[in-house]
Amino acid sequence: MAVSLNNVAELYRSMGRYSEAESLFVRALEIRESQMGANHPDMAMNLNNLAGLYYSMGRYSEAELLFVRALEIFESNLGTDHPNAATSLNNLAGLYYSTGRYSEAEPLHMRALEIRESQLGTDHPDTAQSLNNLATLYDSMDRYSEAEPLYLRAIQIDEKTLPLDHPQGVELDENNFRGLLKKAITAGKTDELSDHPLTQTMLNELQQESS
Repeated sequence: MAVSLNNVAELYRSMGRYSEAESLFVRALEIRESQMGANHPDMAMNLNNLAGLYYSMGRYSEAELLFVRALEIFESNLGTDHPNAATSLNNLAGLYYSTGRYSEAEPLHMRALEIRESQLGTDHPDTAQSLNNLATLYDSMDRYSEAEPLYLRAIQIDEKTLPLDHPQGVELDENNFRGLLKKAITAGKTDELSDHPLTQTMLNELQQESS
């Protein structure tokens, strides 16, 4: 029953029918808790779902509480180095990023990356996602020299592991990276970037486009 409620709630969320989605997510959460207890890993999944809805609705304080609770459940049941814990860290970091709380987002993104590298491997798509997330954070903070190698690693991983038309694949990675390079050009900070061939090729292309 809880699974079906979650599925319908996800459908409603994708359609923008948030109030209907919320009631179903809450009901699914209540069923999980009554059947499995408040600290079961499946509860954490449901908490993440409801938190994601609140995030979409801009109800950030409510989303934060649920993301934190989900993280606590995963860590206590599955261990602090479990990939599900990394997902929760990523979710919470994303919320902090969206609300401009960069100093709080950074250690969470770093921890998620460490877990994914150690548990899933350095060339896993989820590792690339964490690299992109941390790079985007540094990008927003104008920390060009720190963002660049992370974007480059993410591109390299996704080139190996994802099809070219994947929505979270190389095209998205390169667009993000191109955005960083444009900012560096505008700010006159290209000297902070490396001599990596892809960096220099894209820089030359962008500079030619603007000339």
